[in-house]
Amino acid sequence: MHADADERRNLARRGPLRYLNLFRLILAGLFLVAGLELNLGADAPKVFNAAAFAYLAAVLALGFPDAARRFGIDRVITVQAVIDIAVLTVMMWASGGYRSGLPVLMMVVLAGAGLVAEGRMVLFYAALATVAVLAENVWRLVAGGRAADFLQVAFVCTAFFGIAITARFLALRAKANESLAVQRGEALVKQQAVNERIIRDMQDGVLVVDADGIVRQANPRAAELLGLMSVDGLRLRHIDEAFADVPACCAGPDGSLRRLGPAGKLLRCRAIGAHDEDPGAAGGETVLYLTDFEEIQTHIQQLKLAALGRLTASMAHEIRNPLSAVTQAAELLTEEKRGEVQLRLVRIINDNSRRIERMIRDVLALGRRDETLPEALPLASFAGGLIDEFALRGGAERAIFAIDIPDDATFAIDRAHMHQILDNLIANARRYCSGGPGSVRVLASVEPGGRTAVHVSDDGPGIAESDLPRMFEPFFTTHPKGTGLGLYISRELAEANGATLELRDNAPGAHFVLTGRSQP
Repeated sequence: MHADADERRNLARRGPLRYLNLFRLILAGLFLVAGLELNLGADAPKVFNAAAFAYLAAVLALGFPDAARRFGIDRVITVQAVIDIAVLTVMMWASGGYRSGLPVLMMVVLAGAGLVAEGRMVLFYAALATVAVLAENVWRLVAGGRAADFLQVAFVCTAFFGIAITARFLALRAKANESLAVQRGEALVKQQAVNERIIRDMQDGVLVVDADGIVRQANPRAAELLGLMSVDGLRLRHIDEAFADVPACCAGPDGSLRRLGPAGKLLRCRAIGAHDEDPGAAGGETVLYLTDFEEIQTHIQQLKLAALGRLTASMAHEIRNPLSAVTQAAELLTEEKRGEVQLRLVRIINDNSRRIERMIRDVLALGRRDETLPEALPLASFAGGLIDEFALRGGAERAIFAIDIPDDATFAIDRAHMHQILDNLIANARRYCSGGPGSVRVLASVEPGGRTAVHVSDDGPGIAESDLPRMFEPFFTTHPKGTGLGLYISRELAEANGATLELRDNAPGAHFVLTGRSQP
């Protein structure tokens, strides 16, 4: 892994090094062809020309990629930098000192070396250039020539270090950004692979369509649903005429149901913009989602049949007990001559017959769950009238119920379904409450999003922890005379009206919440 990292780092440096070698080659040719015309080498023309030839030869020898592979890129960079500084120092001596402007070229060389070198070698190059310039100036002074101002030379040498360090920091920053870009690129490639796998294995068909109605991308499921081998590159209207107007074909937030494609399957088609929520936006791409609705219907039907089988089996078991009691009481009634015993047997028959009748009535109500006529029921008057039916015994019974419902609160639901739901909830609360004033509370509140919540709670012993998972199961009851269908049917009727019925906190008693829309 370290070898791979070193190889990637060397590859990243070869590009800048190639451009730096090209600059050296141009510079060596310029020195050789026009150096004397540029007033360089005036003090020693032969030395200048010799240095120019040597520089050109060194650039050509070390500039080939084979040199970096043979000697190592770090060694080549160091040798090139040392040669640059040595040749420019000799040329500076042959051209009259630092006033020739050659130290500026040293700064350029140091900047280039700082971009491709690593570690502390950049400071070594700057120190070598500083020593070379100072040595040339001292030699000129010792040899009897006119020495330059050492203060100005010091400024130049300080600039060597500043440029070298700045170039190194820029190189490190560029390297960090490059490394981050590589990491993000690898992460993006992995994410794209995951996304492609998810889309390819989706049960829904996915089509990406351009503004001209041509399929640019599609997963295999889309072609399968449409009854084609492949849909890539096809025009939508050639697949099905219903696709001629995509926004109309797949209108609505939940899409629309249509039979599409040569297969003629019933599909739910939903369209969204690839870059916005408007599938009809001009010039943009559109994403189509196709769902096999026939498969959904088959699955729903299987679930209904399975639920009906369980319900039928449970109902047969539940009816057997009261029916046995009725049959036994009827047989004893024909043999019994005492009037008080006959009355007790008749009462048993009547009680169990009513229990069977309630059970059948509840099951019939469950069968009519989809026949809904929702309306905006005024909750205050509706709940008040229902509680008045429970309070026919007088004022003491009426005081058990506490109502806190705003006068303008409404609930979008079928009136008969609401009556059955609240009747079940209030009856359960009345059965288990303490019987004191305000022990059954019926409240209503407005929830975010234009929804209304109806709370029915009591102060009774509450629901046992072990019974909580089974509260909404059919035929589960803790009351000896209950059918066990009240809460189950109440939740089914709530869902049929787009509402939810759930059990909230369980202290001190039970607390049920019915939540739904305020308006149909």
